[in-house]
Amino acid sequence: MSLHDPRPEKPGAGNMSIHHGFRRIGAGAAVLAAALGIAFLVILVSASRGADAGLQDAQSAPPVVATLGVAYRTDASIAENYAGLVTARRESDLGFERGGRIDAISVDVGDRVTQGQVLARLDTRALEAQIAAADAQTAEARAQVDLAQVTQDRQQALLERGHISQQRLDEASTTTHAADARRLAAAASANALRAQLSLSVIAAPFDGVITARLSDEGGIASPGQGLLRIVEDGALEIRVGLPAEVAARLQTGTQYRFTTDRGEIDARLRASTGIVDTRTRSVTVLFDVDGHTVSAGQVARLAIDQTISADGFWVPTSALAEGRRGLWSVYVLEADEYGTYTIAPHVVETVRIDAGRAFVRGAVHDGALILRSGLDRVTPGQRVRPGVDG
Repeated sequence: MSLHDPRPEKPGAGNMSIHHGFRRIGAGAAVLAAALGIAFLVILVSASRGADAGLQDAQSAPPVVATLGVAYRTDASIAENYAGLVTARRESDLGFERGGRIDAISVDVGDRVTQGQVLARLDTRALEAQIAAADAQTAEARAQVDLAQVTQDRQQALLERGHISQQRLDEASTTTHAADARRLAAAASANALRAQLSLSVIAAPFDGVITARLSDEGGIASPGQGLLRIVEDGALEIRVGLPAEVAARLQTGTQYRFTTDRGEIDARLRASTGIVDTRTRSVTVLFDVDGHTVSAGQVARLAIDQTISADGFWVPTSALAEGRRGLWSVYVLEADEYGTYTIAPHVVETVRIDAGRAFVRGAVHDGALILRSGLDRVTPGQRVRPGVDG
């Protein structure tokens, strides 16, 4: 038997063999790509899980909070502020004592005036005419008195000569007295009209500043109607209502420091009423102040240091949490077994509140850590880490 097969090969048999080889190579590449993809996914999932775990750990870490160490005191000194009003020692509403038409007002708001200066006048033409008539009547009455007196003197001479009776002399004397009475009445009427004339002028009762003008020329003024308001210039005072025990500590003649919108001023204690107002339960105290450093109508605040005898500690008002029934609490940081702290509210009593801080007392031990601020960002029972201890 010959080793060589004499049968001819079928057409395309070689090509088919090559094609089968390529198919085997392609299948191997696909398997390799799939393996690489699976390995990449495994790595990606592992990395993602690690990142999630790190994020979860970061999110579960207790937050850092601002804290404050409690420091107890047996007393506390605070500055009590008492508001007072700057007023003029003298302030008057000026008006005419008689009615009439306003002829002139020579001042306006803000004008400074001196004592005795004429500020306003009424129309006095009719009154001046009445005064002229009264003066004429007075002159006529005086002439009648003179005539009656001459007649009486003549009757006296005739009586001495025996030409008339005593009755004729008495009648002449009566006529003289009656004429003189009419003269006095006419003079009194003229003086009364002149008094009305003096009431037709408003003059400044003291040196001061015009702070209000309530009418103008041509208006009709009624008796007692306020037309101008004057405030004494330069002489101002501060009226302050103080508790009786505080007022008793102040010394007359001593200067005290006040705070106003324009800054600080000094005022000297002039007097205290010493009487407790039944409505305000306070004593009115008067301080003299220079009118060139402050204006009437301003508010001036007097700060007086007071000592509170009570065990407690100071906290900022931001460390207080308002609870039910008007109770206040502080958030105390209590250490736990994990080396962190847990927030626990402790009720405290506010003894005094002063300028953004409060003096409190309660079941909080000395040296305890409490939250300084940010109470709205945490809840009781939450774990936290202490931050800055103020």
